[in-house]
Amino acid sequence: MRRDWKALLAPGADVTLSTEPLQRSEAEWKKILSPAQFDVLREDGTERAFSSPLDREKRPGVYVCAGCGLPLFTSRMKYDSGTGWPSFITHIPGHVGTKKDFKLILPRTEYHCIRCGGHQGHVFDDGPPPTKQRWCNNGVALKFIPA
Repeated sequence: MRRDWKALLAPGADVTLSTEPLQRSEAEWKKILSPAQFDVLREDGTERAFSSPLDREKRPGVYVCAGCGLPLFTSRMKYDSGTGWPSFITHIPGHVGTKKDFKLILPRTEYHCIRCGGHQGHVFDDGPPPTKQRWCNNGVALKFIPA
């Protein structure tokens, strides 16, 4: 599932495969992102639960960072967690970075796109087998590219 992710990438899909860091100014980000995307990706915001159509997306394909187009997940990694956010059991290797988030009472593991640093969501240890992880993503931080 993690090694064969490119099989779900549509021919000619507008994505980047480079994980080289991408630097943009705040003004540049504000020009290319919607206000909701800017809040989540650049200011670590969280969208309202059940507000993203990607939570209900069932087609085969690839989920890419809305900020830079780097593939982060595939439809094979997705499952319905019932939380109201798109959730995945794993991610594409080398495409996300994690760090501890102490914004709430208990620390959480936050993850970001490795290329642009855009905040995606949090990972929890309450997912289904085989990983038992729930990569809980803000839908506004992703774009879906059907296979």
